[in-house]
Amino acid sequence: MKDYLKAKIEALETNSKTKNIRELCKGINDFKKGYQPRNNRVKDEKGDLVIQNILSRWGKHFSPLINLHVVNNVRQTEIHTENH
Repeated sequence: MKDYLKAKIEALETNSKTKNIRELCKGINDFKKGYQPRNNRVKDEKGDLVIQNILSRWGKHFSPLINLHVVNNVRQTEIHTENH
């Protein structure tokens, strides 16, 4: 935790010296808010939270999007060009 805070303070100093105001303000706001743990929530088809097997759930979600069925009955049209 000590190394983390030291790195954050160094980033603030660097942003201050380089006049990177956006990142400086962002870093200051992070200090004001304090530590906030993030939750990576994944839901199944019914909307219930999935705690285990998150990777398999993502696989189920993206599988229909990635594995599209190829349409074989595509009608081909002829292109007529005129010779000048």
